[in-house]
Amino acid sequence: MPAVKNARVVVTALGGPEVMKYVEDEVPEPGPTEVRVRILAAGVAYADVLMRRGLYPNGPKPPFTPGYDLVGEIDARGKDVTQFAVGQRVGALIMCVSYSRFAIVPARFVVPVPESLDAAEAVCLVMNYLTAYQMLHRVAKLSAGQSLLIHGAAGGVGTALLQLGALQEIKMFGTASKSKQATISAAGAVAIDYRSEDFSKRVRELSPDGVDAVFDPVGGMNWWRSYRSLRRGGILVCYGVSSMSTRGKIAGAESFALLGALKLIPDGRRCVWCNVGTLRDQHPDWFREDLKILFDLLAKRKIQPVVASRLPLREAPQANELLEHAKFIGKIVLLCQE
Repeated sequence: MPAVKNARVVVTALGGPEVMKYVEDEVPEPGPTEVRVRILAAGVAYADVLMRRGLYPNGPKPPFTPGYDLVGEIDARGKDVTQFAVGQRVGALIMCVSYSRFAIVPARFVVPVPESLDAAEAVCLVMNYLTAYQMLHRVAKLSAGQSLLIHGAAGGVGTALLQLGALQEIKMFGTASKSKQATISAAGAVAIDYRSEDFSKRVRELSPDGVDAVFDPVGGMNWWRSYRSLRRGGILVCYGVSSMSTRGKIAGAESFALLGALKLIPDGRRCVWCNVGTLRDQHPDWFREDLKILFDLLAKRKIQPVVASRLPLREAPQANELLEHAKFIGKIVLLCQE
């Protein structure tokens, strides 16, 4: 019987989706505190795009295998790993390597995943829903009756925020292009077409005092308009700079300079930067607790991840092309064993 081979997608140089190549090589071996995961589903995230274009702060240099989140089964474990069993279903939040059939993951980044869950739905929780949940509950700390504005409300994190916000009975506004607004309205939010109307003005018309929180992954002057949409005591949570994909590192520099300036305005409103990987490292207990809550919600069908496409690993370049041009609703998932 021939030896099992690994297959993975490698970013060979900085650039567009065309720099991604499908390769086969040896199956890697775990170190003492690591596990090898046979990956069933890997998420496709905007961070992957920024890394591939060399725009992600402290991101990897080519060649590298992208992929921020995964769900799979433990295939082998290091000699010091005792908390997980071979064959156990797990998820992991990592910066790279999940665009692969097999990956080596530090055991401290691994969480159990109920066997009953669909792998493609479960992987949506590992980064997107975790980001949404922690921004809502750990950072903004919103409660029933409060209000929020979600940018990119039809995306992976946006649809998660809509569902989790609805569970909390929060009043919601969401921006998206016109073709995606039915998704936002169906979630009980007020849809705003960011291309044809001024979202800040629209929010103030509907909520004259402003909203309690804004979740903004865009960056640049969008952060300033989002800040102006807040009521006194409100919070702007910045968790991405998607404008960097069109304007490059200049957009990133301008965005973070603005972020620093907004933090200094003494008007009772707050502005924070949020990164789910940083929170995982700073609060590993939150990481495990919050994912358990989310897996329970999924098992009870109280949340329902919007899986835009389930594509085989070989089609990672096409998945990235779809992501860069926002030609989908929800989250794109790679099926790594097909």
